[in-house]
Amino acid sequence: MAQTTKTALITGSARGIGAAIALRLAADGFNIAFNDLNMSAFENNDIVDKVKEKGVEAEIFPADVSKHADCEKLVKDVKTRFGTIDVLVNNAGITRDVPTSMMTEEQYDMVIAVNQKSVFNMMKLVGKVMIRQKSGHIINLASVSGIYGNPAQINYSASKAAIIGMTKTVAKELGGRSITVNAVAPGFIHTPMTDKLTEEQRAAMLSRIAMKRYGEPEEIASVVSFLAGEDSSYVTGQVIEISGGLSM
Repeated sequence: MAQTTKTALITGSARGIGAAIALRLAADGFNIAFNDLNMSAFENNDIVDKVKEKGVEAEIFPADVSKHADCEKLVKDVKTRFGTIDVLVNNAGITRDVPTSMMTEEQYDMVIAVNQKSVFNMMKLVGKVMIRQKSGHIINLASVSGIYGNPAQINYSASKAAIIGMTKTVAKELGGRSITVNAVAPGFIHTPMTDKLTEEQRAAMLSRIAMKRYGEPEEIASVVSFLAGEDSSYVTGQVIEISGGLSM
């Protein structure tokens, strides 16, 4: 593969959907700026080596993306290392699932900070870089929980619903600068999060899906790949549900 000059910054990319997106965008020819809370997230993990095998460059940039100051340093360091930030994928996210009547303020605030405020921080800061470049693609990871709601997830659902509104707002703000801003809303996907579910919970979820199976992280990554490429140059402000027919 010829040396690339394009770079994708992916938050929360040590494992799961974020790692799958990194691998797919590397195959598309992007250098990859990995991010997670700290370097320990990449221990016993060969995702960086797998990305480099695609013939692109890759580096890890630890940061707590819920904190604006960390994001400022992250964006500055990625820009210094790679020169450009052509794609931003806001993937970092956590869950703290508890019924609303039992949820603590800390559990609520933590999920909002990591899932939602991080997207504000990164779109604000990377948006400035892309405005100067007069180009770029931003892809935010929303969720079907942000569209339909989900029991015991008032914090998670609120954060993901907010991301949908934020996506549409920033798409309107940046569209005139040749910058696209879109969201994907995964349904039930095989990840470390879903692996913790009981068989009863899995069966209940599968009964609601038209395709009667979980999605795979690679199926999310393929849609992100489209939104990160020039074939989607006239697509912005959209929320693409990837749920195997959960909504039907």
